[in-house]
Amino acid sequence: MNLKPKSITINMQTIIDNDGQMEYNRINATGAYYEKGDRCILTFEETSDDGAPIKNLITINPDKVSIKRVGPVAMHQQFHTSRKTENVFQHPHGNIHMETHTDTISFQSLTDEQNGFLTIDYSVSLNGQEERKHKLELTIKKEDAE
Repeated sequence: MNLKPKSITINMQTIIDNDGQMEYNRINATGAYYEKGDRCILTFEETSDDGAPIKNLITINPDKVSIKRVGPVAMHQQFHTSRKTENVFQHPHGNIHMETHTDTISFQSLTDEQNGFLTIDYSVSLNGQEERKHKLELTIKKEDAE
């Protein structure tokens, strides 16, 4: 399999609704976009608060999305529509058990004519606590002049 990556800019926002208290997290990064059949793969690196690199791998399939992060924080979170998945979020302050229930996944692949979009509506329970609503919004833009 020989995939030629496209250079991309990623804008990712996560919105957490904690009983009406809204929390916003944003990541802007450059990375690579691969497409094979009905699967898309995004790779990019972000920087943690202490300056250490965190590698991200997002795999998008028609019925599921997988986000794998490796670095000072590590996790492999999976999203399957109308299903609950579990993983362990490894953080410098300890491990956190995560249960994720995915409501909807919406994806538009990147083309030469338009940006790619990924939106996931889901709920997360950390260490058995009450679920909080989350929304992930990801925009994929082709880098100018490769």
